[in-house]
Amino acid sequence: MTVDILRWLHILAMVYWLGGEWGVFQTSYKVCNPTLSYDERMRHMDTAYRIDVMARTGIIALLPLGLHMGYLWGMHAYGGGWLVGMWIVFAAWFALTWTAFAKRKTPMSDRLYKIEDWTRYLLIPTLIVVSITSFMGMGPFVTGEGQNWYTAKVLVYALALCIGVVLRWVMSEWHTHFRTLADGPNAAVEASLARSIAIGRGVAYLYWIMIAGTAFLGAVKPF
Repeated sequence: MTVDILRWLHILAMVYWLGGEWGVFQTSYKVCNPTLSYDERMRHMDTAYRIDVMARTGIIALLPLGLHMGYLWGMHAYGGGWLVGMWIVFAAWFALTWTAFAKRKTPMSDRLYKIEDWTRYLLIPTLIVVSITSFMGMGPFVTGEGQNWYTAKVLVYALALCIGVVLRWVMSEWHTHFRTLADGPNAAVEASLARSIAIGRGVAYLYWIMIAGTAFLGAVKPF
């Protein structure tokens, strides 16, 4: 029953991650449309942030859910107090993400989002390193015939987070640019905004492929 509930929550988190990123992608067309009024563009940007926070929630929820199921499946030996500690860290991460979102229109938001960014900067290399060591037979994850899918999934998830960092940078640029546009039209800022969103859209296609790949490895367990 525990595994079934965790799997259900894992599916929901994946849906919010993939669906949320698609929603932000579509909203970006309105955000960067210079023919719309400033207030209208800000309304669409606020919508993008409201969608994005659900995608972020899905992203951070996938890690503890996947690690918890991994323990129950025997893919690693870190249970008991380690799992409790992991869920406590997740709760703190969850609180940080939602507080940054709630304070997004205040000076505090910049500081909170920077702290949240650092969670990625620490997490990504950690996941990549433990994936590589696991494939080398050094743990912490079990590898071998029929068991490599789990470590591969962790690795693809980490690489997807790298792409997510780029998209977070794009959204932070929106915030900066619109502070300038609040003072009036600015052709240079509009051009910079268009470039950053163009980069984000290109990266988003790769992001969706990697998200789908993560889901494929978890669902099919191909090797």
